[in-house]
Amino acid sequence: MALTYRCLIIDDESPAHKALASHISKFDDLEHSGSAFSGMEAVKMLNENTYDIIFLDINMPVISGVELMELQPKRPLTIVTTAYSDFALSAYQNDAIDYLLKPISFEKFSKAIEKAKIYFSGATTKKETTTDTKVLSHRVNGQMTETLLSDIIYIESLGNYMKLYSTKLKSPMIIYGSLSSIAAEIDSTNFVQVHRSFIVNVAKIKAVTFKTLTMFNGEIIPVGRKYQILLDNLEIR
Repeated sequence: MALTYRCLIIDDESPAHKALASHISKFDDLEHSGSAFSGMEAVKMLNENTYDIIFLDINMPVISGVELMELQPKRPLTIVTTAYSDFALSAYQNDAIDYLLKPISFEKFSKAIEKAKIYFSGATTKKETTTDTKVLSHRVNGQMTETLLSDIIYIESLGNYMKLYSTKLKSPMIIYGSLSSIAAEIDSTNFVQVHRSFIVNVAKIKAVTFKTLTMFNGEIIPVGRKYQILLDNLEIR
């Protein structure tokens, strides 16, 4: 049986949905599996459903396309579809596979789909070996070390460095790197970014309010406005 790729269109304009849906319909192995008309709606759909490819507009209210990519580092393969050329660098820095300027011709759309298929053909093995990672590898004082993901309470950004808070440590460990690089390595089911400076272990959250989290170790973590939607579906044990 031929492989079918589930596609989600994310755009706040109906004509863009119609154009992309028309392009998708011309491929036997593409399936139009969802339509989101805002970044907030898209985040909810991405948390509740499985997609292979998303077509993402940049200029949307509340949560822009760039912000959505930052919120969802482990999102499906992303093809940016926009009327603005200014955000290409941000898109590629957030691992978009292609950047299509509107109006999108079928020829350009087809080339983007070919890129996506090439990616899928070479990425399957890598995905299978990394999804169940149990440790986080990081550099401390020039040496590589590992920390069990289940021991991490939260990670706080300090520019080019981070503080890693663990149940096994009395004080935080200072490690080199950025939150975006960490987010790409850990399981988004068990970890969530709640602020531009904080990633937390969902299992280590004791209580949630509108603007803060109380963690396992008693620390209070701020919740950024654009990250609030990520907490809506959390089950705090």
